[in-house]
Parts: sequence; structure tokens; C-alpha cells
Amino acid sequence: MGAAELPRRVVAAATTDVAAYGREVISTEASSLALLANSLGEEFSEAVATILDLRGRVITTGIGKSGHIASKVAATLASTGTPATFVHPAEAAHGDLGMLMAGDGLIAMSNSGQTAELQPILTHATRLGLPVIGIAGRADCLVMRHADVKLVMPRVDEACPANLAPTSSTAMMMALGDALAMTAMRARGMSRAGFEELHPGGTIGRRLMRVAAIMHRGDTMPLVAANASMRDVIVTMTARSFGMAGVVDANGALMGVITDGDLRRHLDSLLEATAADVMTRDPVWIAPGTLVEDALDILNQHKITAMFAVEDPHARYPVGIVHVHDFLRLGLA
Repeated sequence: MGAAELPRRVVAAATTDVAAYGREVISTEASSLALLANSLGEEFSEAVATILDLRGRVITTGIGKSGHIASKVAATLASTGTPATFVHPAEAAHGDLGMLMAGDGLIAMSNSGQTAELQPILTHATRLGLPVIGIAGRADCLVMRHADVKLVMPRVDEACPANLAPTSSTAMMMALGDALAMTAMRARGMSRAGFEELHPGGTIGRRLMRVAAIMHRGDTMPLVAANASMRDVIVTMTARSFGMAGVVDANGALMGVITDGDLRRHLDSLLEATAADVMTRDPVWIAPGTLVEDALDILNQHKITAMFAVEDPHARYPVGIVHVHDFLRLGLA
């Protein structure tokens, strides 16, 4: 009988068992992370201080699963203000040892700590006098014999039926690398502005863009005078397609806005009214230097679809307008 022919109750039971085991795997790894968190102390603080004191880069290395994690840790460090790069230990033994220079530091990762391929890069780092941070699952091993700072992970069972596939150990190694990177980032005082400089592309880059980069300017803004007739206001709103118009005084300062909702609320008197009669005073506005992510939050909080950007909060001259569709185009809304 094939899987498609199994009775529904059997299939449901099998699905439940599979999901239950999946939860058990995750719970096992979560327990390992809790043990790791409780184990951090003076050695961790020393490791962070070592990273912060480097004049050069952090070199991470490892092989197999540990190598994949070491590569990710280097990328995380580099993207959060700590220059870093990954060197593969096998490539290091064939010429890439030249990647290590005076002023650098080495983070060597190996769960067993006995990975023979790490010997050349560990020896070379010692020869250059580079500080070595060792991350391993045991204190007495090759990595720790070369390490100036020893980060020993707790001994745990792998979340594997045979207790062999690196799972719990790799989860701890990844988390420990993240902890080093984030603690160093905080110590450096890296701000969102600094993060923006290092992440100009992708979703993060779009989230860190400023309103000035996406707002509509100049003649594209739907602006009308306070004494404009509502006929002219409607013509402007229709032509600009923002669903609103900004009402400005004789000096060009923003007095209020007229939205589609305002039109409906004053429907009986629109023919005789002026823009000043219909507008909503003291509208929501935003500074052009605001992060687009924060601007989108403001739109959502006030349940509006567009708002003007104002450079000077006192003069309140509108310099642009943003609409929820602008955020949709960025994939943020």
C-alpha cells in the first residue's frame, strides 16, 4: 500500500509524530543555547576585548560545518563594524596564509577542537604573534593549545537520532559568533546610520533609506492656496493622484491638508467653500531625513495614506510628499 493509499488516520498520526519530533529537535537545540548563555563569563569578555583591540581584521577559520559558520560569523562581524574575513584552512595551507597579517586576530572554530586541517593556520598565527580566540567543545584539544582566549562550549547531545550530525553544537557555535559580533557592535556604539552605510542594498538597505530618497518634489506636490476654490482643489487632487492636497498660506507654509474624506464630509457645501474652509488643520508631516521604515510606521499609526515632508518644523514649508504606494514599490508596506 503506497503513501497515497494509507488510511487518513494513519497519515494524520504519522504527520503528528513527524511534527512532534521536529519540535523535539528544536527544543534540544534551544536547551543547548540556554546552557551556552549561562556559561558565558570572563573568557567571553576577554574575547570581545581582544576583537575591539585589533588594529587589523578578524580572521575566522574552520572546516566542514564549522567552516560554514565561521564564514557567516565573519560576514556578520564585517557588516556590524568589525573588519573581518574568512580563510579556509585547506586554502591557507596552499598559500592563503598570506591573508594573515600583523594586527589581525584569529577566531578558530571546531567542535572537536582536533581538526588537523587547522594546524597550519594556527601555527602561522602563533608565529606572527596574532591573538587567537578558540571556540571548541573541549578544553584539551589542538585549537585550545594555540588559543589565547578559550571559549569552551558546554558538552551536549546533538539533536540527531544517532548523536552524530552536528546540530546542537553548530547552533551553539553560531549563537556564540553572533554574541561576539553583537557585543562588539554595541561596544563600538554603531548606530543605525552606521548600519545604513554598510547595507546600501537589499531589504535592509531599503529599510534604512531616508524619506528624501523616495519623496515626490516640486511641481509633483499637490499644493493649493488657502483661498482656492474647491473646484480648483479637486482638479489639483485629481491631477496629482495622491488622494490629498496640501493647503499653504501666502508664505508657502503648510496650514492643513484636504483628503478624500474631507471632501465627503463637506459634500453639501463644496461649491461655496474654499480650501481653508474644508482643510484639516495641523496635519501629520515628517522630516525628509526620517528613515522610510519609521515613516511607514507613522502612516500606519495615523491610518493615513500620504503625508508631506517638511524641512523646518517652524517655517513648515513642504519640500516633498510620500504615499503608501512608494513604500509598496520598495517592498516594505
